[in-house]
Amino acid sequence: MTAPALRVEHRQHQTLTPRLQQAVRLLQLSSLDFAQEVHAALDKNPFLEVDETDAPVVPDPAAAPAAEAASDEPPPNDGWSAMSPGDRRAGGAGGDVTALDFVAADVGLREHLHGQVHVLPLPPRDLLLAATVIESLDDDGYLRTPLAELAVLSGVDPEPAEMLTALRRVQSLDPNGVGARDVRECLVLQLPDIEDPALRALAARIVTEHLPRLAQHDVAGLARLLDSPVDAVEAACERIRHLDPRPGWRHGANDVQYLTPDVVVRRVRGSWLATLNQNIVPRVKLNQAYARLFQQHRDARHGELAASLQEARWTVRNVRQRFSTILKVAEAILRRQHSFLEHGPLAMKPLGLKEIADEVGLHESTVSRVTNNKYMATPVGVFELKYFFSRAMVTASGSTCSPTAIRGVIKEMIDSESPSHPLSDPEIARRLLRQGLSVARRTVTKYRQLLKVAPVERRRRHA
Repeated sequence: MTAPALRVEHRQHQTLTPRLQQAVRLLQLSSLDFAQEVHAALDKNPFLEVDETDAPVVPDPAAAPAAEAASDEPPPNDGWSAMSPGDRRAGGAGGDVTALDFVAADVGLREHLHGQVHVLPLPPRDLLLAATVIESLDDDGYLRTPLAELAVLSGVDPEPAEMLTALRRVQSLDPNGVGARDVRECLVLQLPDIEDPALRALAARIVTEHLPRLAQHDVAGLARLLDSPVDAVEAACERIRHLDPRPGWRHGANDVQYLTPDVVVRRVRGSWLATLNQNIVPRVKLNQAYARLFQQHRDARHGELAASLQEARWTVRNVRQRFSTILKVAEAILRRQHSFLEHGPLAMKPLGLKEIADEVGLHESTVSRVTNNKYMATPVGVFELKYFFSRAMVTASGSTCSPTAIRGVIKEMIDSESPSHPLSDPEIARRLLRQGLSVARRTVTKYRQLLKVAPVERRRRHA
């Protein structure tokens, strides 16, 4: 029988302190998530407060034309932007009207449909079934739940014919095409919008019988199958393309993802200057009055407050460290890729995380966290910081270039191609090789898709 024994071992391993864990977590957040994190800390930690000291305001180039973003002149003060949020809510100089009072309220798809159904002379049972269908619609206006399941959800045990009637009633509402169960039905519901009877009949045959060929833009094939003139088929296809395959998106607030730049780049006296976007920097500081009061009356019963004070100090330091790190990395990127801002994608240089990490004295993993979900606003657009990194591709002359530059060359080739004789991917690869760039055909295809350029067959048909 084995007797239990105690054994002492010495091991070395790295652990992150709570402060470092918080610093890493704050560093990898996007600007929006970071602002929410800081505001949450302000709400729950009594030792944190907003830093009311004045800070330079940097204009937001994401909301202004590129020419204005590149200007060195300060933005004009229109009075409204100079007001504090509290002044705007209070109506400025004591008025009751705010700018938000002039913004139209968004009406969602379901509210829009309910408003139409409730003005119809329907008995309560039919109204309930129609409301059940409306509440089951997706945001794009499609019904993807089987009617049999909706019948159970309604709670009134309707017959299948009643559910189908409720569906047809919803499909008759505005916008046209709502309540469809697939794309074909959605387009068929919108065909009455075509005024020409002959064109409408031809479009109906295309939608119901040859929808895949319509997606392939095969006008000649459709003309043969339908035994109709090419011009008539082309006109019907063009009319179908003007129908809305997502009718529900016309109503309600769209889920728009806005990009908020963390760094703003401007040209100042011939040099490129990177600054933090002060408009989104949540400035926090330690509430010294509360901290002194706590230190004067501190005892063992206040352990929770002591932890809050320590966390507040960590938060203040980590917020400053986050923005200092982002700015250092952005400035290092700008020093390496300033030619991109002056000459476009063709001047993009190969750049690795290790180069920036060595220059600013950080670990590669830290640089990777900084470049994800952090954006730089420039006079030529808003770019994620990791956009400026790419591996080096060796040319025939032995020099290196970045994939971004190669994509720029491909785009120039396609933009200058003959409309009647567009360039295929193999031909683009051969032309690149003649310029000293050895790029495989599949790589050209991948870059063309990244540029959102259609294949050669579709470009030829459009021409």
